[in-house]
Amino acid sequence: MPNMMKAVAVSKYGAIDNLVAIEVPKPEKAEGHDLLIKVKACSVNPVDTKVRNGTYDDYPNYYEYTPALPQVIGFDGAGIVEDVGSDAKGFKAGDEVFYSGSPIRHGSNAEYQLVDSRSVAHKPKSLSMVQAASMPLTWITAWEALVERLEIKEGEKSGILIINGSGGVGSVASQIARFVLKLPVVVTTTSREETTAFSKDMGATHTVNHREDIVKQIKELNLDPPINYIFITHTPTSKYIVDAAAICAPFGKVCSIVQDKEIPMYGTEWMAKGLTFVWELIGTKPFYHVDVDSHGKILKQLAEMLDKGTVKCHHKQTLPLTLEGLRKAHEQVEASGVMGKIGLAVDAEGVNEKKAFM
Repeated sequence: MPNMMKAVAVSKYGAIDNLVAIEVPKPEKAEGHDLLIKVKACSVNPVDTKVRNGTYDDYPNYYEYTPALPQVIGFDGAGIVEDVGSDAKGFKAGDEVFYSGSPIRHGSNAEYQLVDSRSVAHKPKSLSMVQAASMPLTWITAWEALVERLEIKEGEKSGILIINGSGGVGSVASQIARFVLKLPVVVTTTSREETTAFSKDMGATHTVNHREDIVKQIKELNLDPPINYIFITHTPTSKYIVDAAAICAPFGKVCSIVQDKEIPMYGTEWMAKGLTFVWELIGTKPFYHVDVDSHGKILKQLAEMLDKGTVKCHHKQTLPLTLEGLRKAHEQVEASGVMGKIGLAVDAEGVNEKKAFM
């Protein structure tokens, strides 16, 4: 009989109640580039809820590649290395690490997880496990979007508009834009007093209310430099795509991370202005096995910036890493309006490792 471990898994795709506490075989050792990690914390992202619901279609055939049900999800994690594969470099047993795992392997909602070491970095010394687990997916997504997809250069005299400045991705994208790329104008959309304050703390120089006419509001700001980049992090893309054409300067670029089946560009200024539209998906590299070491490099750089105080963690809430805690986190994320990130820890609210994942 194999050794068993506790996990929270999707029993069948659908409602939150389909998350169940189970026991599954524990990975015995790490091989190749893998690390075997004892999970101490994770976080929940919108992608977790979509995968659980069976509606995740960022890939046309995603569910053909996922592990068979029951599927352990969880795309962010932090923990302690227990075993190191023969091809994994720079890690040893006992190291504290953080990571965003593969979209098509079992995830971090379990006591132990196998993760490609090239997607892992040593945990920032200044962050707790749950804080560290809240950072990887959102930071890598925002970094790839701004630096690799939009190709913004440090010190560029440009402005950027970030849709949903207080969300998980938006709140780190604001920091990258302002404190790393040093853009002089970082506009975000918010709607409540608390989200506006949080977004400004995360780097926004200006905010506009997404419940009102954002084209009119940005025009009234009379910005210099103008908006050359737009980053859409709130669904649906189509809600903002026409406005993006009106707001963006000629030859500007627009990037989106959110799903939409119809994007209405025809009859707008998209062609007249020579604008570029590009998607960002954190799973592209691990799914297609390209540039597979870049995520680890991005997280290593992030850890250094966090420890230096260049940027800050956007973790806002901690729940226990239990079945009830994960269900509650899924519920809050699906309801929308979450500021920053919800993290879950094995030692939160009186929980210990014996009670975790149950």
